Amino acid sequence: MARVEFGLDTFGDVTVGPDGELLPYAQVIRNVIDQAVLADEVGVDVFGLGEHHRDDYAVSAPEIVLAAVAARTRRIKVGTAVTVLSSDDPVRVYERFATLAAISDGRAEITLGRGSFTESFPLFGYDLADYDRLFAEKADLMAELLTEKAVTWQGTVRPPLDNQEVYPKTEAGRIPTWIGVGGSPESVVRAAQYGFPMVLAIIGGDPARFAPYVDLYHRALAEFDRERLPVAVHAPGFVAATDEEATETLWPHAQRVLTRIGAERGWPPLTRDRFEADIAEGAWHVGSPATVAAKIARTVTALGIQRFDLKYSAGTLPHESLMTAIHLYGTEVIPRVCELLGT
Repeated sequence: MARVEFGLDTFGDVTVGPDGELLPYAQVIRNVIDQAVLADEVGVDVFGLGEHHRDDYAVSAPEIVLAAVAARTRRIKVGTAVTVLSSDDPVRVYERFATLAAISDGRAEITLGRGSFTESFPLFGYDLADYDRLFAEKADLMAELLTEKAVTWQGTVRPPLDNQEVYPKTEAGRIPTWIGVGGSPESVVRAAQYGFPMVLAIIGGDPARFAPYVDLYHRALAEFDRERLPVAVHAPGFVAATDEEATETLWPHAQRVLTRIGAERGWPPLTRDRFEADIAEGAWHVGSPATVAAKIARTVTALGIQRFDLKYSAGTLPHESLMTAIHLYGTEVIPRVCELLGT
């Protein structure tokens, strides 16, 4: 088996300080940059930063934060998890990431998605009734822009382009771009249609149950006469010195954020039993370095993926706990997974 890449993702969750009070947004953003710098130092391959437009997340302009990360790191790839393409303009997305590619010496990546929240739609004047059409048309335009050739395109969600060049061009000739998929077969096929590598967002249930989506993706690539492309998994987790410490540290913060999100979406409150069951058998990769490494290895093997991204932040988890988790992930979890996989 070829070596798997290992990433860390965060949404820039607003965290609590030593006094238990929420930190200012500015401090959260500075802490995220420090977290990315540490990830680079301990050997993590990719750092992904999500885009949100709500009060419990500090990062609404991930490319700017990633530019700061790029300026302070040497080797780690910097990308999004995800860029909400539906409520953005593909031309501006290309321009911002081409600029980030220059700043980072070619380490920039994009993960395109619909986003797990919808606040950006009314914020930027989009109608949720156009949810599917917005993403489909903009993904089509993004695929054209990424060729870095003159683009002629026409749709219904933005003005047309007629033999339009877009700048700056990148040194590599293309920005590595993934599509994030939450479990919709149509989204899997769309990723294959446009020739984008796929990121499976697994936030609940046994990761092995997503194997049919990986198989569908590879079959769709073959039907579209495209080369085999990598698949990544984005899943939540947390690392501490022991299993007990990881669970006890994470629980109150995960309960708070997931109960809030659940109330917004009509889900029941998160119970301790359900939380522990998802750690034992579901999507959460939580525990000591040995425990997390074993579960990541199972996920990688079950799905045959080429990259695993741990969503290491969860609600108000303090910066200090996140830094410890990052250090353990890079120095202990990744080497253990590689040993288990024989890579």
